[in-house]
Amino acid sequence: MALLPKALSKVIESFERLPGIGPKSAQRLAFYLLHVPQEELDRFAKSLTDLKSQTVLCSVCKNIAESDPCDIDRNPSREKSTICVVEQPTDVVSIEKTGQYRGVYHILHGSIDPLNNIGPDELYIEDLLKRVKLAVPSVDEVILAMNSNMEGEATALFIQKQLLIFPIKVTRLAHGLPMGADIEYADEVTLRRAIEGRREY
Repeated sequence: MALLPKALSKVIESFERLPGIGPKSAQRLAFYLLHVPQEELDRFAKSLTDLKSQTVLCSVCKNIAESDPCDIDRNPSREKSTICVVEQPTDVVSIEKTGQYRGVYHILHGSIDPLNNIGPDELYIEDLLKRVKLAVPSVDEVILAMNSNMEGEATALFIQKQLLIFPIKVTRLAHGLPMGADIEYADEVTLRRAIEGRREY
């Protein structure tokens, strides 16, 4: 069997490192890119370069944005009294699509997962606690919108205990998100019901 050109092999290896992409899929993607017009390939390469150079981490909520603070935190019509805590930036996109939530967010960038050596210190939990401390009494509710799996539950429980010292209401999403489901993949109706049916700890 003939060896592939080095340039093609490197692209295949790069795709294989992406989550959810196996060797076969990586090969298909690489060969597809090999046959697209050069202009299209250049645009794709530039968009990958811009991914890092033209995005920032919002200093307020830790969301991925084009500016700091992000559009949501700069928006005067958002209710700053309610903070919705989510695991990933993709969760913000999903919740925003419902049109139901008008508060602000805090993104942890993961969940507590001891099996993968991810503890509270690897997440933006301390930043959340500092944010709440500085904002009380203007913040009166924190919604814990973690995924309904073991890691999400452990993360929510940990944060809830840390928030006990503050005179605020701590709620969880409910009614609609089944156990083991990721927010990112939930449909808008399910998420809307979950937001409406959130419960207090």
